[in-house]
Amino acid sequence: MLEKEGNSKFNKSTHLPRKRFYRARAHSNPLSDSHFPVPISPSHVDYSVHFPQLFQSLNEGGGSKKIEFADVGCGFGGLLISLSTLFPETLMVGMEIRDKVTEYVKERILALRDANPGQYQNVSVVRTNSMKYIPNYFGKGQLSKMFFLFPDPHFKEKNHRRRVISTHLLDEYAYVLSIGGIIYTITDVEELGDWMKDCLEGHPMFEALTEEELEADPVVKLLTSATEEGQKVARNGGQTFQTVYRRVAPSL
Repeated sequence: MLEKEGNSKFNKSTHLPRKRFYRARAHSNPLSDSHFPVPISPSHVDYSVHFPQLFQSLNEGGGSKKIEFADVGCGFGGLLISLSTLFPETLMVGMEIRDKVTEYVKERILALRDANPGQYQNVSVVRTNSMKYIPNYFGKGQLSKMFFLFPDPHFKEKNHRRRVISTHLLDEYAYVLSIGGIIYTITDVEELGDWMKDCLEGHPMFEALTEEELEADPVVKLLTSATEEGQKVARNGGQTFQTVYRRVAPSL
């Protein structure tokens, strides 16, 4: 686990890290080669690094308690922090490709754990490329929720293959999601919103939640309010486009 590198990086009153020390490019090319450690299989994910109060060694990660929520492209971790207290018994992880942003989320979680003993022990973050390594972290049917909030729109048609929601990637997401598991997406780009909805609507292993189900799901409200990007869109009076789909068994 990382230790605090210096008081100058932390707010004196809240003891939380200051974002200005962790600024990075808004997006990163997911098709480029990055160099960071990747577990060779889900059984090699060291839970003791991510959840030290709950797991004492690597071997304990092979027990019955597994990560259930994955926030793909978690940004500065706003959603994760909200989910951590809303679902205190559920293990969750943010997946972020940018090194400085990942470092910020790590420091944020450590600071919150120090300030709130016993809380935020169920949340962690990992620097990785989720478009390449999802199966390295999660086994078949392991996840119950996946989040794709305000992903890079990759406007140019030649770059659409970089989009984190696509038909072939949904095959991978369907593999790691349990039956009944839910994918949440949201964007402020209408064309991308239509793209993600079309991909999910056309996939045989996903179906849309009903309006009644969306109203009853407390997570839906967090899609716009908990993330830094969502708050920015709200401040600017922008519009958002969300899709929420359930993993289903394919029809035979």
